[in-house]
Amino acid sequence: YGGAWRSGNRADYGWLGQALASRGFLTVLPDHRLVPEVRYPAFVEDGAAAVAKAREMAESLGGDPDRVLLAGHSSGAYVAAMLALQAKWLRAAGAEPAAVKAFVGLSGPFDFFPFDVKSSIEAFGQAPDPRATQPVNLDLAEAPPTLLLHGGRDQTVRQRNSEALAAA
Repeated sequence: YGGAWRSGNRADYGWLGQALASRGFLTVLPDHRLVPEVRYPAFVEDGAAAVAKAREMAESLGGDPDRVLLAGHSSGAYVAAMLALQAKWLRAAGAEPAAVKAFVGLSGPFDFFPFDVKSSIEAFGQAPDPRATQPVNLDLAEAPPTLLLHGGRDQTVRQRNSEALAAA
């Protein structure tokens, strides 16, 4: 879910989970800790732990733990991007990065350094290598198939974020 890493709730996307589940997808909508309780990379680590747990439980729920699609909206798209595009997060959580077969980002902040708004300063301002926090700066040679969707009138996360990631 979105919320600038400081607000939001998985229940806000229950309708989407239900829609996907009604079409046969095993769907997981995890929560993560929020700013100011935590800062980067804690919410990415929480996402990785959720993927590891979902893979652990997938077979018992009728899913395939080796066919994972990660998706998110806004700051949730950021977390999903970091997990799909940088294997270290899933490995650290005990999940196999190769299980991620696709990534979908909806209006995601993928290229927002320098940090110039309160939410990004609070969430990322203490990062020792700010450029490494940006999905657009990752080595994308091994990226899974990716779908980036962005509203042209989005005033919170500018469309140039998706355009920059697509170009990379």
